Amino acid sequence: MEISSKEHTHFFSNNTIMPVDRSSFKSESSASKEKQSCCGGIKIFLGALSFVYFAKALSGSYLKSTITQIERRFDIPSSLVGVIDGSFEIGNLLIIILVSYFGAKLHRPRIIGAGCLIMSAGTFLIAMPQFFMGRYRYERFPSTINSTVSLSPCLQDKSQTPLSALEKSQTKINAGCEKEAGSSMWIYVLLGNLLRGIGETPIQPLGITYIDDYAVEENAALYIGCVQTVAIIGPIFGFLLGSLCAKLYVDIGFVDLDSITISPKDVEWVGAWWLGYLIAGVISILAGIPFWFLPKHLPKPESRKDSSTSSEHSKFIIEENKDQRTSYWQQAKIAEMAKGKAPEFSSRLLKFFPSLKNLFGNPVYILYLCASIIQFNSLIGMVTYKPKYIEQQYGQTSSKTNFVIGLINIPAVAFGIFSGGLIMKKFGIGVLGAAKLSLGSSFFGYLLLLSLFAMGCENSDVAGLTVSYHGAKPMTDYKEALFSECNSGCSCSKNDWDPICGEDGVTYVSACLAGCQASNGSGKNTVFFNCSCVGTFESSQSSSAVVGPCQKGNECPKMFLYFLVISVITSYTLSVGGTPGYILLLRCIKPHLKSFALGIYTLAIRVLAGIPAPVYFGVAIDTACLKWGNKRCGGRGACRLYNSSALRYVYLGLTLVLGTVSIFFSVAVLWVLRKRSSPQDETLSASGERDTCETKSRKDNFVNSDRLIQSTYWPEKETRL
Repeated sequence: MEISSKEHTHFFSNNTIMPVDRSSFKSESSASKEKQSCCGGIKIFLGALSFVYFAKALSGSYLKSTITQIERRFDIPSSLVGVIDGSFEIGNLLIIILVSYFGAKLHRPRIIGAGCLIMSAGTFLIAMPQFFMGRYRYERFPSTINSTVSLSPCLQDKSQTPLSALEKSQTKINAGCEKEAGSSMWIYVLLGNLLRGIGETPIQPLGITYIDDYAVEENAALYIGCVQTVAIIGPIFGFLLGSLCAKLYVDIGFVDLDSITISPKDVEWVGAWWLGYLIAGVISILAGIPFWFLPKHLPKPESRKDSSTSSEHSKFIIEENKDQRTSYWQQAKIAEMAKGKAPEFSSRLLKFFPSLKNLFGNPVYILYLCASIIQFNSLIGMVTYKPKYIEQQYGQTSSKTNFVIGLINIPAVAFGIFSGGLIMKKFGIGVLGAAKLSLGSSFFGYLLLLSLFAMGCENSDVAGLTVSYHGAKPMTDYKEALFSECNSGCSCSKNDWDPICGEDGVTYVSACLAGCQASNGSGKNTVFFNCSCVGTFESSQSSSAVVGPCQKGNECPKMFLYFLVISVITSYTLSVGGTPGYILLLRCIKPHLKSFALGIYTLAIRVLAGIPAPVYFGVAIDTACLKWGNKRCGGRGACRLYNSSALRYVYLGLTLVLGTVSIFFSVAVLWVLRKRSSPQDETLSASGERDTCETKSRKDNFVNSDRLIQSTYWPEKETRL
């Protein structure tokens, strides 16, 4: 009965259209009008989708730029920041299957619009803790905050409100511990990033397939290329926004900035990290608005009206009579999903395991998958903590670090991706050539990375941590080394971090541990006098010190310049191999398994690289910490000082080890290809026979149309620095 009614409706549709077709001695003006309408609709969608890609890339890169700010604001270690960063991938994975399967059957533009709203909600949620946590507190000696109180930092004189003041202060801190427990609000940042991942999910699969369905076939690739180009521009603005916000104090607008005693160069400085998330959230909302007014279907171009590449739904859509049959088709669709999809689902399920076996039985695919997983572990970990590495290794501010990455590194990545595709086209490179180019890119990229070991800065001279109070490197436990004869008469805490810079060029953990007896001035202009530990290994006279740590050595700015040059060349070199590697992936598998293979590939990269890499990189970086901060209610906070040499070896070493392992797998891929291919096969592949097979496969099954997406995109492309 249902089939019969469908046939009648189809017959009715044909009858309704017949007169139009008969009078299809249609004037040239009406034909051009329809073409213009079609092109106008797809171009509006293209513009809206490009803006969404820009918005999601901007918010994702902005998160990377605020890693150190979040760590300091919430007093959490790098490993926990890694979990927060990986939560985006978890959110994406939660609904990717549902969106990919059911999304194409529903109103795709509105689903993308809803995704933008969810993405903006997540972005706003990340910023919310700033408004509920109270003002940011950093460790500073009282006299640097309030000029009306003049306490001796050393507190040698027992009549000078020494321990009683400290005890009262400690009692006050303990009393506020229940409220301060709200510092666990980093959970909201994690949930917000998870929500961002959920909202971002439908944008790529539904947006690109919509373009592929309704664009003129020869224009589809160009449109998709435009979208991906805009996606690369997004991170540039994301890091530049991060640079701007890092210059502003975290509580700007809520406190008197003249009373702030730290500067952007201080380890405890936290910029207005939350401001960028509010801006990114607003941009996401604006990006989603056009999709609520776009139609579910666009008119098909004349060249594709009878094409079998159309989706299941567009085959039955006739725009001229859509209004008359809307209610009927809604009922038919529900009945079809309820009754007709069960057998189809069962048949697909039966084909799933043989397809999986076929896929994993392909040695080239498996080896390339392993190489990609390990390489993305290397690259994602390196990109996530690159701002932190530059700040700690070269003593740069967060603002300058983000500016450099956004303005220099990311354009190098974009140029590398473009160059890889250009080389492939210009030289007609086939499968074997793509494997060689991908391998060569990785090899020379990691070889360049090896040179960065020689471009580090020495540890800052910090008394009791990197140098002793007598100028020699400490050989014992760092905590014990904080105390010396010169400050033995002072009542100091080894947990404080309130650095001052002595006249001798050495940084002291606090004015008390420097043995300072008096201070003058307030805020950033505070000067400490009669510091018994300052200059003790040079002369017997006591010296003065000023607020804040001393700058790194004179050689450090030069090393930073060398690092930038090598980093940009490395970014470009590694990016050149991205496109050839992906073409290799597409051509090493059977045409009817392409969509399935690409889905498995993306899933594996997200699960085995996107989620774990930031976590274990963070754990490794934490091992290089020399001085941990302390939370107000006890417990370890964020790291205040890293061992520069250890940080360099851990960060670069882990990146290189993973990269080297991935190269071995790439060599294995090349070896298998050489063994299996003949010169004739290579010639056929280079001449484009594969493209013919892909076109035929596309006509057999519209599901394979998403290969256009994948051939120009791979996970984390826009942040491969």
